[in-house]
Amino acid sequence: MERFSFNQATAKHWPLTDVVAGCAAAGVPGIGLWREPVQEYGLERSARLVRDAGLEVTSLCRSGFFTAPGWRDENRRAIEEAATLGTRELVLVSGGLPAGSRDVDGARQVVADAIAELAPEAAAAGVRLAIEPLHPMFCADRCVIATLGQALDIAERFDPGVVGVVVDTYHIWWDDTVYQQIARAGSRIAAFQVADWITPLPEGVLLGRGLPGEGSVELRRLREAVDAAGYTGPIEVEVFHADLWARPGPDILAAATTAYLTHVP
Repeated sequence: MERFSFNQATAKHWPLTDVVAGCAAAGVPGIGLWREPVQEYGLERSARLVRDAGLEVTSLCRSGFFTAPGWRDENRRAIEEAATLGTRELVLVSGGLPAGSRDVDGARQVVADAIAELAPEAAAAGVRLAIEPLHPMFCADRCVIATLGQALDIAERFDPGVVGVVVDTYHIWWDDTVYQQIARAGSRIAAFQVADWITPLPEGVLLGRGLPGEGSVELRRLREAVDAAGYTGPIEVEVFHADLWARPGPDILAAATTAYLTHVP
């Protein structure tokens, strides 16, 4: 349990106060937070809430979307929020193609340029920009960074303490180079998130994640690979699925904990 972290999105409809209390009562040491519920509850209040409960904020999701208007101010706010919450890791979902564009290479260059612009501000705040590659099916509308290798091509231009990568099993398990890329990532691994790939995918594939052990992913092998690369940090269970979200929060947390302990360590 010492590495287990419960990502807030796994119980999307569980209020922030309740999920924090539930994690503390269950002996869960870490929690991954999302910006929207934190903003709704209040940034300073959220920071106090988690701190008083004795939990570590293992990551803040999410910022990025660099191909959309207004990205600069939004990402600067996100850096400040991560620093206030006491987490080093700010997860970046890079954004899809600009409206009307088919230039995926150009969009990836926009992402790299944006991260270069933000890196000094993140470093000054003690926050690491954690680039998360998403499955290629999300490339057009959500994230043009589709492989761990592409994320590392950008991250390696910066100090590993300032720009890193997220290894999310749901998004990278299919890649035949993933184990080489994990080894390449080394100290740049900023977060390790686990969810399974289940089929058939539901309508709206974003909600097609399963709890560890419910699908096709070699989760323990991937965990062993990130460990071998030198990662010793938290392991977040992050699952999006409407059926799971419909369950009571304490039941979701218990199921996630059992699935993690059974299929990941």
